[in-house]
Amino acid sequence: MLDDRKLEVLRAIVTDYVASREPVGSKALVERHQLGVSPATVRNDMAVLEEEGYIAQPHTSAGRIPTDKGYRLFVDRLATIKPLSPAERRAINAFMAGALDIDDLVARTVRLLAQLTHQVAVVQYPTTQRTTIAHAELVQLVPGRFMVMVVSSTGRVDQQVVELPGLSSEATATATGKLREAVVGRTAADAASRLARALDEVEPSTRAEITPLFAVALELLGAEPVAQVLVAGVPNLAGHSFASGLRPLLEALEEQVVLLRLLDEAGTDDVTVRIGAENTAEGFQSTSLVAAGYSVGHDHTASLGVVGPTRMDYPSTIASVRAVARYVSRILSEG
Repeated sequence: MLDDRKLEVLRAIVTDYVASREPVGSKALVERHQLGVSPATVRNDMAVLEEEGYIAQPHTSAGRIPTDKGYRLFVDRLATIKPLSPAERRAINAFMAGALDIDDLVARTVRLLAQLTHQVAVVQYPTTQRTTIAHAELVQLVPGRFMVMVVSSTGRVDQQVVELPGLSSEATATATGKLREAVVGRTAADAASRLARALDEVEPSTRAEITPLFAVALELLGAEPVAQVLVAGVPNLAGHSFASGLRPLLEALEEQVVLLRLLDEAGTDDVTVRIGAENTAEGFQSTSLVAAGYSVGHDHTASLGVVGPTRMDYPSTIASVRAVARYVSRILSEG
């Protein structure tokens, strides 16, 4: 067990190395931080930290750098997370509040996270298993031309125009009523099943008229993305070195299945930090992931986060990820 002074020395090493990218020496620590002890004492503490595997010496006559174990202890012992400034919160709120639908919201979220953290941002679409249909509508644009519209509880709007020159007003009213009754408040899968059964309940003569409309509605119910992940900020990796090289990481960032596994392993309602080898997803063993879940109401819906080098500003990154996840949850719940 490390005493408080050694933990403070480790904190100072992590802070200085993240800021400078240069190995940290005992003299520099004493000059920059109010440690209250001599450089000799700091060197002794650093020797203990190195022996315990929390820091390492990259080459002879150099200072020390944190190891994955050191970063892990640093994150676990964070007493406070750096709060976002009022200006940062206002900027997030303004940026996110302008979202038009779920696609726009996810796109804005991934761009915002990349800008705030200067890392690679990954955002998962809300999972369709928890998404329900909030509204369904059949709109006559002009005689013989109709728009079928399906709106999910996440705000996603899917719509398609269909040409039906001979559709009667009676058949239109029947189709609208059956459509809403079958799908509103249900998941897409349940809605599709009920919509197919609802068609069987219609008189044969009317059924023939509205079948094309129901076919379009069924197509729209299957249109919502399933377990899709958006990525932004890949250029932020430039200038960083990774133990396994940059190419495996870039290839992994292009694989939806790998990204989903990464987020599924880490994403919870609160912030989760995975460092180095703690990330078991292929291609990410030399990176750190800071992730959080977002939700609609009280149900965890999907996850978002950032990926970057283990040498990252953890307090600021954690604060940014947590704040953005909460904003997304609030927007989805209010929508």
